[in-house]
Amino acid sequence: QVTLVESGGGLVQAGGSLNLSCEASGSIVNINAMGWYRQAPGKQRELVASETVTHITYSADSVKGRLTASMDKAKKSVYLQMNSLKSEDTAVYYCNADVLAEFSGKVKQQEFWGQGTQVTVSS
Repeated sequence: QVTLVESGGGLVQAGGSLNLSCEASGSIVNINAMGWYRQAPGKQRELVASETVTHITYSADSVKGRLTASMDKAKKSVYLQMNSLKSEDTAVYYCNADVLAEFSGKVKQQEFWGQGTQVTVSS
């Protein structure tokens, strides 16, 4: 079993900054990639930013230059640095991990999600 625990969400004024953290624990053999998704009310969940184990990074066009994901493989953690926040960044942010995990003696690639943390940007 793999668990992802997020922290760092909250309320911030437009133009402000916020940092999210996510730490994975459990029967992880190796990490392929970690990242952040978000879901605003009435909208589909979307990929915000991510980093692979080979340090390939991705940021959605809507957040490029403002929100950046970084992964620390040794700490099994991923962070989301959020700058110049806008009201449209308001959403529940979910940590995601693509890992090789052991379950019942078998190792296979699996995807896991955190419970979500609310980020609210007031204008």
